[in-house]
Amino acid sequence: MNINAIREQFPILHQEINGHPLVYLDSAASSQKPRSVIDAVNRYYELDNANVHRGVHTLGSRATDAYEGAREKVAKLLNAGAPEQIIFTRGTTTALNLVASSYARSVCGEGDEIVITPMEHHSNLIPWQQAAKATGATLKYIPLQEDGSIAIEDVEKTITSRTKVVSVTYVSNVLGVINPIKEMTRIAHRNGAVMVVDGAQSTPHMKVDLKDLDVDFYAFSGHKMCGPTGIGALFGKKSLLNNMEPIEYGGEMIDFVDLYESTWKEIPYRFEGGTPIIAGAVGLGAAIDFLTEIGYDEIDKHERRMAAYAYDKLSSMDGITLYGPKKDRVGLVTFNLEDVHPHDVATVLDSKGIAIRAGHHCCQPLMRWLNVSATARASFYLYNTEEDIDRLADALIQTKEFFGHAIG
Repeated sequence: MNINAIREQFPILHQEINGHPLVYLDSAASSQKPRSVIDAVNRYYELDNANVHRGVHTLGSRATDAYEGAREKVAKLLNAGAPEQIIFTRGTTTALNLVASSYARSVCGEGDEIVITPMEHHSNLIPWQQAAKATGATLKYIPLQEDGSIAIEDVEKTITSRTKVVSVTYVSNVLGVINPIKEMTRIAHRNGAVMVVDGAQSTPHMKVDLKDLDVDFYAFSGHKMCGPTGIGALFGKKSLLNNMEPIEYGGEMIDFVDLYESTWKEIPYRFEGGTPIIAGAVGLGAAIDFLTEIGYDEIDKHERRMAAYAYDKLSSMDGITLYGPKKDRVGLVTFNLEDVHPHDVATVLDSKGIAIRAGHHCCQPLMRWLNVSATARASFYLYNTEEDIDRLADALIQTKEFFGHAIG
């Protein structure tokens, strides 16, 4: 990868923050956007802006082609098979809520089980809490190993013949751990359960093959993979989607409406009521083109190299605690600086032009498992360099000194 050439395509990176060149280390929260994505969205609004699936005029046809073309790009990217198995949503949160509200509430009942893990983002935890409360099902957790990883033997013990749904993040947004989704899916299916995967942190960074994984539902967000905010998608197996009821009603999702009864369109449209996120889908399609041209294998290698470099760099410094496994992690490091609150760390780093995330990262149960109230997180993407990490390390030394301590 030619990192300098890639960085040139991201306009936002070429600025100063508080008098320092920007170092953006918060891509796990939201990635930056290349010029090609920005231009694609602008071009849609300037030349093709119209509603989709409705008008027979030229602008409507062009908008529809762009929108449905983006759906085909998502299906191809994920090796998901038929494009109608891709439902556009506002993002991972909306997608997971759709599965929990439509599918889980229809199949779960008293005595059934929903299985997740303590590392889940709130968007893959609270919907299942609510589904369990609504149906009388039991919410169960696969325990974590000391380093935050999952052991297959624990998966075997937790999932039973009473389990209806297993929902797990592919990659932890705090620990950086990559979960054994393929093996977990086999165990879930062997017990008659469906497998739901939160792909928010995996889709931007690594090649995902849904046919190989054989998962039943898969959700992701566009804004973490160089796309616009407010757009994401849910993949669902056709046999499951065809038997699910929509949870939003209105225009576009209907087939026939009478005064007292209505029927729904075929998938995916029954789940895309109202005017969809057209410009977002166009931008997501452009982001997929951008990432595909660079190559996911190259992106994955680069990010693992960044993560390993950062882990080694920070672990060699006194007064820093790192969380998650050392090996086989995606491009992020989560840490705490001794005797300094993560929010204070982030504030000092920001004064030096370095953007990181601080807080509970929408993972409060995981923070309690780690026995901390919050952590700092530096996350990397295809536009980051070793120099960015060096600046982070230098700034952490200065932060420690600023708060009256010394790192050896």
